[in-house]
Amino acid sequence: MDQSLVKRALLAVAATVAAFALAACGGGDEPSAPEGSSGPVALGVPDIEISAYQGQDTLGGDTASLSAIVGQGKPVVLNFWAALCPPCRAEIPEFESVHHERSDEVTILGVDIGPQQLLGTREEGQALLAELGATYPAGTTFDETVVRDFEVFSMPTTFFIAADGTVLRKWSGILDEAKLNELVDELVSGAPVASTEQTSAGDQLGSEFA
Repeated sequence: MDQSLVKRALLAVAATVAAFALAACGGGDEPSAPEGSSGPVALGVPDIEISAYQGQDTLGGDTASLSAIVGQGKPVVLNFWAALCPPCRAEIPEFESVHHERSDEVTILGVDIGPQQLLGTREEGQALLAELGATYPAGTTFDETVVRDFEVFSMPTTFFIAADGTVLRKWSGILDEAKLNELVDELVSGAPVASTEQTSAGDQLGSEFA
């Protein structure tokens, strides 16, 4: 047999073996998502990346996208707050109480945007959570457009997001435990009982942005 034909045949066999070897090395299962997670979902609000202060186990790591957190299969109560916002300080223990009682139904998620609004540093935000004994998932975002994109006109502002990414309600102003539970009931049932955007009377005490 022609030696060149033999060489070409051997090279073809070697290439085939190499291809199978590469496939074997690159194969295997994809990294598994957290139990109960269906992956990122399409949101009715902009997606943002959150850098965790606490609750990394729930969030899925030190950083996580909002769409991935919602995609874990539970509704999310997204609360924008700041360390130097007095109504936010008053509200955090109310959110902690609901988190303690209802974390199996809903994910409470606090996002500190104080640094973007000159209402506290990230260190002050973490210190406030520790001082008030808050344990629900919380962090910050380095996205400088978050206030504009979410139309946060006063602090605190809270979004109630269904597990499919639909925004059921936006609430501007302080929430106490009773009202928060009422809105979580609404969120879990998936049916808003009134206007999906509302401002509480407590908003008069909040920090307003131009």
